[in-house]
Amino acid sequence: MWKAEIIPPGLLSLKLHRTSITAGTLKIPAIGLSSKVYQGTDSAALRKGVGHFKNTSLWDGNCCLAAHNRGTRDDFKDLHTLEPGDTITWTTKLGTRTYEVISVTKVWETDTSGTAATSDNRLTLYTCVRDQRDSRWMVRAIER
Repeated sequence: MWKAEIIPPGLLSLKLHRTSITAGTLKIPAIGLSSKVYQGTDSAALRKGVGHFKNTSLWDGNCCLAAHNRGTRDDFKDLHTLEPGDTITWTTKLGTRTYEVISVTKVWETDTSGTAATSDNRLTLYTCVRDQRDSRWMVRAIER
């Protein structure tokens, strides 16, 4: 007999990570981005592309991602130019979802409030602010 399994967000991320080289693909047409997403936000992950914050969901709730905006991997170089209404597509083994940008804000490097779990499906994207070591751009997008 088939039995449904409820998987907490952190465990779902772990299960997807173990079965795939990448966590998914992120597309942002407004800035011409199509990048693979890798587990973790350490230097090794960000050298390959966009990184997924391991303590956040990959699918349901708040999925948080980060990438460099300059250097050899500058996936998020134009992230700060996004505007409310721009679309983001997130594809994983679980499917494809489309999100709409609702805000682009500058936050302190120590502000982790954007990584908190949410009841709605959203993406939260982070990158450094050029020449402002203690600041980050934070883009929030909700599922359409």
